[in-house]
Amino acid sequence: MPKKHYQKPKMNKIGAKQAFVFLVLLVSLWHNATARTISTLQTDTPKVRKAADGRVYPTPPPNSKRLFYLQRSTNINALSYDINIDAGTGKPNDDDPIHVYWLRYADGNGEPSELTFVQRKFAYGVTVAKTGDDNYDIRIMSYKKFPLTLMKGADGKYHIFATVAQKQASLQSIFIQIDGGSVFSPNVTYIEIKGVDPVTGKEVTERFKP
Repeated sequence: MPKKHYQKPKMNKIGAKQAFVFLVLLVSLWHNATARTISTLQTDTPKVRKAADGRVYPTPPPNSKRLFYLQRSTNINALSYDINIDAGTGKPNDDDPIHVYWLRYADGNGEPSELTFVQRKFAYGVTVAKTGDDNYDIRIMSYKKFPLTLMKGADGKYHIFATVAQKQASLQSIFIQIDGGSVFSPNVTYIEIKGVDPVTGKEVTERFKP
């Protein structure tokens, strides 16, 4: 009886080609997805930010009460948002938990100055709603769509928390780029927010069009 010879099956050339194309496509998709993720977290924030008149925006000096500060492209003045602790309870003052005031750099050396009634009620002041024990919902008057939360962090201190680059972060600063418009209706090109990831301790930044 003739002996049968079994040949090792050959891979289908079309199947091999399809597998190779699929592998290349998979690697390409992974690379593109990674690039998109990175690009959404990056901004073109200059290391040294300058105003239209060429003056450098100063970083407000450390303040144990400060929650965050806000700057605008119109001038180098800053707004400081400080925690207002009740001396009797050691907790935020229920009626006025945040004190907002100017730091005058454009026409001085950072001297503090109170907001006017209009500035406090319609622009840079805040609304406050208590949502729990030591927790408050905070909204800046001129942009109430951006939710902020005042509460204690893991360090036992009060911080303002916000979503920055899809992460819950301790808010550090806000910068508003304004190009034209009027006093009561400015043309805001973008808002840039910076915070610190409480888990990693790294800075996170996000820029968006309001």
